[in-house]
Amino acid sequence: MADDSETLVIPPDGPSGVAPPRSLKKPVLWGVAGLAALLVVVIALLPRALVPKGSTDDAAAGSADTRRIQATLFYVSDIGTDLVTVVREVPYGASPSEQARLILEAQLQTPEGQASAIPAGTKLRGLFLGGKGEAYVDLSAEARGATGGTLDEALAVYAIVNALTTNLPDVTAVQILVDGKEVDTLAGHVDLREPLGRSSAWIRKGP
Repeated sequence: MADDSETLVIPPDGPSGVAPPRSLKKPVLWGVAGLAALLVVVIALLPRALVPKGSTDDAAAGSADTRRIQATLFYVSDIGTDLVTVVREVPYGASPSEQARLILEAQLQTPEGQASAIPAGTKLRGLFLGGKGEAYVDLSAEARGATGGTLDEALAVYAIVNALTTNLPDVTAVQILVDGKEVDTLAGHVDLREPLGRSSAWIRKGP
């Protein structure tokens, strides 16, 4: 006689297999989906992680170099008989010849409140450095426009010569050319047939 108090429960898949409860199926599926999503994110971020930090910023900074140096430039004094020194910022040059060019281009400009010794409109056509401390400066034809006699010509010449020899220790003398050619003078007074060294004779002493 069977005991009515006991009930035999047969699993849905038969006596030999046990089906997992429904409550355990969804977490397994969600776990697989989450792992796949995480893998996608890691793959997407991997190239960025391989780039050294700051390399992009460094490349951008290198492409637009904003470094500057302090340079001593020369302008006509208020009494017009000598040169006064003015310290100005000029762009940094990556090589001595590039730095010389940037300094001289700044010297050819006339800042507000100053008077240039160099004839208006003069442009730098070229500049190259020799092997014995000399710099060769090729100016446009406007450089020959000095009309005030020996004084004006000397101030123009030595504003150029002193700008390079004062700021660049490796430059000890400067020869001025015009339109790519050697010239005897700019206006008939100062001999330019040989490179000229720095001269303090034309610079104002004291205040």
